[in-house]
Amino acid sequence: MDKKTMGTAEVIGGMGLLLLGHKLKGLGMFAHGFTALEELYREAHPELKPGLQARWEKATEFYEANHQNETNRTLHRLGIPFIVGGALGLLVSKPHRLPWMVSAAAFAGGWASNIIGHSVYEKNAPAFTEDPLSFIAGPVWDIQQMMALSNAQQKGRIEERVTVEVENA
Repeated sequence: MDKKTMGTAEVIGGMGLLLLGHKLKGLGMFAHGFTALEELYREAHPELKPGLQARWEKATEFYEANHQNETNRTLHRLGIPFIVGGALGLLVSKPHRLPWMVSAAAFAGGWASNIIGHSVYEKNAPAFTEDPLSFIAGPVWDIQQMMALSNAQQKGRIEERVTVEVENA
């Protein structure tokens, strides 16, 4: 098995162990896979400038480029908060109790949403298989998308009010 396949399997396996209630083993396996994928990413991108800013810019550009289908974007805006919230719940709850089960359902449902978005609509693999920093870029992108949508809606309401006021003047 090549290093990329192994790293991807470890990341997915780590999430699976977390879903089974094995927090430390899951986090350890996830971290090992993440590290392997990050090493491969850096080997494949020797042009990458040192420092976090350059790495972050590459990650967000890649993430944006791999999420062009609007249905996939919507599924991600819905799914990513469930993944993040579910993961936090899995980490802080006692395994196999009600809060943990709700967290597990949220985590699994969020991932199902993202997988459907990629396989059915975007027709590509989840971004983390190529760039592991996508695990962080994804939630940040999601927040930026929701803020942009909210700002656009607010701007539309303001423009609508101004138009009505001008027409009534």
